[in-house]
Amino acid sequence: MNTELRVEPATVQAPLHYLANLDIRPVSHNPPPGGGAPHRDENYRDFTVPVSDGRAAGRDFSLDHEGFELVRHETAVSDFYDDDEVRTVYYPEVEHILKQATGASRVVVFYHTRRADGGGSPDSKAERAPVRLVHNDYTELSGPLRVRELLGDAEADELLKHRFAEINIWQPISGPVESSPLGLVDASTIASGDLVNVDLVYEDRTGEIYHGRYNPEHRWFYFPRMAVDEAILIKGYDSARDGRARFNLHSAFDDPTTPKAAPARESMETLALVFFDD
Repeated sequence: MNTELRVEPATVQAPLHYLANLDIRPVSHNPPPGGGAPHRDENYRDFTVPVSDGRAAGRDFSLDHEGFELVRHETAVSDFYDDDEVRTVYYPEVEHILKQATGASRVVVFYHTRRADGGGSPDSKAERAPVRLVHNDYTELSGPLRVRELLGDAEADELLKHRFAEINIWQPISGPVESSPLGLVDASTIASGDLVNVDLVYEDRTGEIYHGRYNPEHRWFYFPRMAVDEAILIKGYDSARDGRARFNLHSAFDDPTTPKAAPARESMETLALVFFDD
């Protein structure tokens, strides 16, 4: 029987949805889970950029340099759509992963959501669709604010005297991932003006994130055909100002090599705060 061997190219050319300029103040309006897709006051457009295969790059990626890294993780979770199981089984796994990866003395896992192509619609189990917009989940302001919101002012006053970070753990629920893979920018190629503050408006509160302004110097990577025993750690915020990566830009994108019959991407996104003694 003949079988077709699929060969991944080292680099693909793909459209990434960037903030084009600051002619319009960007605002992102986000409905509650199951309430449909977000909408934006926007001035965005697609820019075609090279996205390199991180597996073929011949280098290691780290949270402190590129702002992301790929790790192996075989989860004991049997059903990622069971919130109780996610909290009782997956949250402790995430805590262990992050302590191992960062050397943090304390990890607080505080949020999770499922994303899938078509997510957020009435017929999807996933709460949200993949985000096809270059962004970072926290800002200089919202990082410390999240600590206060979750842990209260008294505890936060002490914790914020030391280094802390926010990290996003992205893991496939099913695999291999062929549709809507996650692309990530090497943080060492992000200039300060590339991170633009955006109001993130929810039903009950307003937060703040960064959207990415287009910069042709950005170096994009992805990990093709991610399996369910792999996860990407993404640096969303780091209070350290010693030259290490503090933020990252990332986005789902349309891989031109994706087979037409590829199944929908399903992934788990989990957020955590990590605290250090130094």
